[in-house]
Amino acid sequence: MKKIISILSILMVTIGLTACNTMSGMGRDIERGGEKVQGAAEKNK
Repeated sequence: MKKIISILSILMVTIGLTACNTMSGMGRDIERGGEKVQGAAEKNK
């Protein structure tokens, strides 16, 4: 029983860390997209 609980705990931590990295990457992508839009708006003033 302890073995199953420890395996499930490790899997949950791994999934949690992967989700954090995914959200971080998505945030950077959105930020870059916003910078491109801002640059285009500055050029068209």
